[in-house]
This record gives sequence, structure tokens and C-alpha cells, in this order.
Amino acid sequence: MGNIRVRKETGNLFFDFRYRNKRCREQTALPDTPKNRKKLELILEKIEAEITLGCFDYAAYFPGSPIAELCNKPNQEQSSVSATPLFEEFALTWLGEMKIQWRKSHYHTVKNTLDCHLIPAFGKVEVSKITKADILSFRSSLADPEKRKRIKPLSNSRINHIMTAVRMIMNEAADRFGFTTPYRGIKSLRIPRSNVEPFTMDEVKMIIDNVRKDFKNYYTVRFFTGMRTGEIDGLKWKYVDFDKLLILVRETIINGETEYTKNDGSQRDIQITRIVLDALKNQYKVTGESEYVFSTRNGCPLNHNNVTKRVWYPLLRHLGLRKRRPYQTRHTTATLWLASGENPEWIARQMGHTTTEMLFRVYSRFVPNITRQDGSAFENLLEKNF
Repeated sequence: MGNIRVRKETGNLFFDFRYRNKRCREQTALPDTPKNRKKLELILEKIEAEITLGCFDYAAYFPGSPIAELCNKPNQEQSSVSATPLFEEFALTWLGEMKIQWRKSHYHTVKNTLDCHLIPAFGKVEVSKITKADILSFRSSLADPEKRKRIKPLSNSRINHIMTAVRMIMNEAADRFGFTTPYRGIKSLRIPRSNVEPFTMDEVKMIIDNVRKDFKNYYTVRFFTGMRTGEIDGLKWKYVDFDKLLILVRETIINGETEYTKNDGSQRDIQITRIVLDALKNQYKVTGESEYVFSTRNGCPLNHNNVTKRVWYPLLRHLGLRKRRPYQTRHTTATLWLASGENPEWIARQMGHTTTEMLFRVYSRFVPNITRQDGSAFENLLEKNF
């Protein structure tokens, strides 16, 4: 993609873009101001669109430019891009280069995306020959269960993750080999609002009172700390501070391997309440000699799939409760904190959110149903005074 840059010697703006695998820089007499930048950026967008469509006339934009004379020679071969590597070759090279900056779990997710979706679709095509139509057709096929030989179509969220890999690979290839990326103008699919189904306090009490004795402490901590599955399953005793009453979230466990948390914001200190403190003290009597707070008999961390299938879902069926993912324990924590009137900024920090935006967007609609603060408080105020 081209850019509008400024020449240090004069302070004037100039175009910097690629055409027919050549770098083109065309000067202007416009000083570097926001208004001038915006004006030139609009012109550059039009230029790149015409290059993509194959109707760009260099001389029409830059008359008298020596590059224009070279491009308009009648006997010049109209070859816009030289040979480029096959998609599979470049994608695997790119994957190897990116591995060092990703978590292992993310690397394996992207590799799986390449193996299962991208290489079968684009593997034997030169990266410069892949068109926007090819990409849109591929995205459409992801949502078609018949084409993908699946019972259900992929969700919009999953499709967007797959397309993110396409975008990153094509943009990087375009930058390295000097062609205009075909991914321009392709927007992400709309994702429905998160399906948040928190438990009520009565349901939480029912679950804790009836769960297997060896998992009572585990679910008590889950329900009243808001920890993610990987965070609580990977929690080690060295991160439990009984003196300061804090759980230090520093690691997570994914596919049996300890990794850095989801992001920097997830690194946080969760305050331990009395009920959580009692649960942790009871758990220490059982696994205090182990590295992990919640572990198997041989000291290994819990396998969340086994716990979900053998403990969680059977318990919900036994209690007659609607089937919900264990992650709903985290949503439950947030709604209970909000319902109790805790400061939203404090809640966001406890949850590992960098701002309160997600907190209000995802959870706030449940607060009126829990606290009955649904406008009646304001109505009562008006009745008292008017």
C-alpha cells in the first residue's frame, strides 16, 4: 500500500506508491498540513483503485514525470507483477517468522487454520494472482456447511479469525513483492452479542452445596473470583498470597502447557473474600504439597474437558438446571459484583479488563433483573418530591 510522506528538506508532501513492481515517488508543492494530507490520501486511494482495475494512466496524474514517459511507451510489456511464490510456500515462511512473537496456543491455532482452510483453498496459487473475488468466494464457502462438509456452518466469529490470517498473509506478501493487496475493502462479519447466561445466587448456592466434595473448593473459587478456566486450572500455590489476601494471576494453562496470560491486562491481583479464603485453606490441606492449587491425585493440573464432561454437566442435569458452559461462572461473578454495587472500575480490574467498556456492554443489562434498579428508584424519587 502507498503512503503520503513528507520531504524533510522542504517540508512538502509527496506520493510514495508502487506501480508495475516499481517504487514511484512523486513530489508536490503542498506543505505538510492535516488538510493537505487528507486531500492527497483521497487521490492516492483513487490511484491505487485504478492500478488494481488496470486502468491507471500515470501521465494523467503526473504529467511531465519521467516515470510517466517510461510507463506509456507503446512497446513496453504490460506486466504488473513479476513471479511470486505460491501461497503455501509464503504462508509457511510467514508462519515461521511470526512464531517467536505468539503464544504457543495461538501459533497452533493459526497453523491449524492454514492446514485445514487456507492451504487447501489457495496453496497452489501465486500470492500475487489471488484476487479479491477469490477471497470473498472463500469466505462465503466457510459459511456453507455443504461445501465444508460440516453439519453446521462456521460461526461469524470463527470465520473472522480465519480471515484475519488471510488478511495478514496477503498484506505482508503485497508489501514484500510490490503488488496491491486484494484484501482492501473487505470488512469483518458482524458478530452477535455474547451469549451471557449467568447463574443466580440461589443457583450458585445449589451448585456449591451439591457438587462432588472434591470439587466444592474449585467451584467456590470459580464462582467468586471470575477467573478464566485456564487461569484457575493453572493456578499455583506460589501465586496465592494468604497474608495480603490476593490471588496473583500471572499464568494460564492451555493444552496442558503453562503460558503467559491472555494479554497484559489479564495480569492482575484478585482480592480474596472470606468464602474464597476458606475454600483455599481447605484446599491447601488436600493439595498443599502439590505445585497446583487444583490438581489430580498425581499432582498434575486438571484437564478442563474431563472436569466439564464428568463433573459439571452431570451436576447441572442432576439439579435440573439449563446446560451452560463452565465459563458462565465468570459471567456470574461479574453480574453478582455489579448487583452488589461494587465500583465498576474495581470490577474491571478484578476481571482483567483494561477498561469498563466491556463490562457495561456485556453485563450491565443483567443488573436490573438482579437488583430491581430498573427505573423504579427514580420513579420513587419523583413521587416523594412531586
